[in-house]
Amino acid sequence: MCLAGVHPASAHRLDEYLQATTVDLAREGVTLRLRLTPGVDVAGRVIPQIDRNGDGVISAEEQQAYAGRIAQSLSVTLNGKSVSLRAESGSFPTRSAIKGGEGVIALQFSVSGVLQKGTYHLAYTNHGAGPDTVYLVNCLQPQDQGVQVQGQKRSTDQASYQLDFTVMQ
Repeated sequence: MCLAGVHPASAHRLDEYLQATTVDLAREGVTLRLRLTPGVDVAGRVIPQIDRNGDGVISAEEQQAYAGRIAQSLSVTLNGKSVSLRAESGSFPTRSAIKGGEGVIALQFSVSGVLQKGTYHLAYTNHGAGPDTVYLVNCLQPQDQGVQVQGQKRSTDQASYQLDFTVMQ
């Protein structure tokens, strides 16, 4: 009875810029999905990085430019060789959602190339957006049973990640 007037609290990120990455493996290549969530206390520093002209509108050109800067802050190697990332898609929340700590910027990048049969070592580093940035990274369970994850290693802060996997015939 005492709970009748209680409303669930909505949680909003406060003093960190969360950059969560998932790695999706398939024979057709590697996909990185980033979910970037600026906290309330850091949103004022992140928004000007996106809305470069300060007009209060996050234009398509500003979204593409920010996605490009994020891609440049990532380094990916496959079997010791640097690979380039291709922007696949992205979505940006409103400025008010970002200011409220609930706006999630979703970006998707792919690594070009079909994966042939063999053993692979992927190394990923997110150089981030500053001292308030925190990281999470994980590999998704491959949908293709012919792609097997062998092991994952992360740095303590998860800005650096290593993934060993095998592609079967």
